[in-house]
Amino acid sequence: MGILSFIKEVGEKVFGGSEAQAATPEDLKKELAKHGLNADGLDIAVDGDKVTVKGNAASTADAEKIAIAIGNTQGVASVDNQLSAATTEEESNFYTVKSGDTLSKISKDQYGDANQYQKIFEANRPMLSHPDKIYPGQVLRIPK
Repeated sequence: MGILSFIKEVGEKVFGGSEAQAATPEDLKKELAKHGLNADGLDIAVDGDKVTVKGNAASTADAEKIAIAIGNTQGVASVDNQLSAATTEEESNFYTVKSGDTLSKISKDQYGDANQYQKIFEANRPMLSHPDKIYPGQVLRIPK
């Protein structure tokens, strides 16, 4: 899947993480569990602000969600997503939210139709609880 870049000063504050470095692998697994993402059998390694995640995910979408859930935590600058997916599908694009963005605006830019925002919202659940709750620096999955 590759390496994804994040803004390490923003994101969910996870116990043990700081602006300087990511939380421990155990705390990142707890963060995944909080979002209902299965961390069983995952190998998560933290090296300062870089996180490498290996193992198996049920689908490409789950592998992408695991990577962005980890990356959208404070102290993470990059995630090396080495997960294998049991069910493969076309990989998503990724978008870093800018100040003033809304899901409708992102949808208009990505799909040419502001009314497709729900597609982006659903692709980022359960990390997003409401379409209006996005923040600058957050990385979102943009399904093709």
